[in-house]
Amino acid sequence: MSTLVEETDVVDLGLRWVPGFSALGSAFHTELRPTPLPEPYWVGRSLAMARELGLDPDRLSSNDALAAFAGNASVRGSRPLSTVYSGHQFGVWAGQLGDGRAILLGETAGGLEVQLKGSGLTPYSRMGDGRAVLRSSIREFLCSEAINALGIPTTRALCVTGSDAPVRREEVETAAVVTRVAPSFIRFGHFEHFAARERDEELRALADYVIDRYYPACRTTDRFSGNAYAALLEAVSERTAALLAQWQAVGFCHGVMNTDNMSILGLTIDYGPFQFLDGFDPRHICNHSDTSGRYAYNQQPNVAYWNLFCLAQALLPLIGDQEIAVAALESYKTVFPHEYEARMRAKLGLIDRAESDRPLIERLLKLLAQEKVDYPIFWRRLSRAMAGDDPDSVRDLFIDRDGFDGWFRSFSERHAAIPPSKAADLMLASNPKFVLRNHLGQQAIEAAQRKDHSGVAALLTLLESPFEEHAGHDDFAGFPPDWASTIEISCSS
Repeated sequence: MSTLVEETDVVDLGLRWVPGFSALGSAFHTELRPTPLPEPYWVGRSLAMARELGLDPDRLSSNDALAAFAGNASVRGSRPLSTVYSGHQFGVWAGQLGDGRAILLGETAGGLEVQLKGSGLTPYSRMGDGRAVLRSSIREFLCSEAINALGIPTTRALCVTGSDAPVRREEVETAAVVTRVAPSFIRFGHFEHFAARERDEELRALADYVIDRYYPACRTTDRFSGNAYAALLEAVSERTAALLAQWQAVGFCHGVMNTDNMSILGLTIDYGPFQFLDGFDPRHICNHSDTSGRYAYNQQPNVAYWNLFCLAQALLPLIGDQEIAVAALESYKTVFPHEYEARMRAKLGLIDRAESDRPLIERLLKLLAQEKVDYPIFWRRLSRAMAGDDPDSVRDLFIDRDGFDGWFRSFSERHAAIPPSKAADLMLASNPKFVLRNHLGQQAIEAAQRKDHSGVAALLTLLESPFEEHAGHDDFAGFPPDWASTIEISCSS
């Protein structure tokens, strides 16, 4: 394990750092330096994220930045640390976990934390080696930026650095570090950790920190007789409900929704065995390790509520009343369906709400599921049909033409009073042409393993503006090849 940060090999990236999570004290983290990555090289960089971070894009291309984001040099003003948390994994209490391979450089003056994932052993590595592999780092880098461009709350990714250093998983692979950015990386599991150990003082300090930094309205609300901790639980429940609605609408499968992988800010966090749906299958399991189907696509909303219940149990010593805690969770049950229907109406180009919308949506999803119709292609073709393209391109996706024709008549009747141009604009802005399908990621990974990083750059460009047409790149928006169904993504990374 690396030692505490020393003022050696220091680089200045022009970022100003401020006290953040580190101010909570040593009970919450351990300070340490990243383990250097041997002979690092660039794999991918997001200039858009660099600008948001306040990092000069030209500086991101420098040797100093390469050294800093590979963990080979200290960043002036930063205070690297790894945090401790616990959690439930696949529904079972796993005890103490923590940042087993992630080191937080610190928080910038702009309110964004910068973290190196894959940067070596920490006190919380358990049986792990503290490293990440190239394939998972590329997947996280691309999907973080793709999800952000879809308008879904998420952690972000600044860059990926690679190395020929060997890392053993199911087979020997090569190492990489992905630099992640977020307002906070605090998880449900941070609260579970201190609650399980009955350390109420630290639990309260953590909750107060989160409220004061990210949910200040919880201090002044009239909800729950002014109980700020119950108000926090309700606010987190509502953010999580909105997040899950967006996942379900776009067809995103997270794959490993353990409580330690749930953001207290309602962000998509910890990209592991994720997948965007190809053929629409509500029971689809994207995680090869999930043999029971706990985290199947159609189970995600229920699992999120289960995880929130775990958070409620952790916060109960602060809330003080079980009935109040349960009441704080109730908004999830109303926010999720409301947000989901709103997202689906937008996908259908419906600019107002009608009682007939829910059955229209349910009939469509049943049709899509019966034939496992390609989810992204269906929605984009329907959008293009509303914009004037031949509607037969949508009809051709179905074997059951009569079933589709019946639904399409109802769809057309619902649109009778909606200007087609308005509907088309809404649909084209709600149904992406490009998503990070597994086979596209796999092709970019295989090229990167040969030191060809052009595929990563090309995908990033498309995924940063997924609703645009990008003439000449239709192959990236086509049907997946037959071999795509054989790709297996597990928790191993």
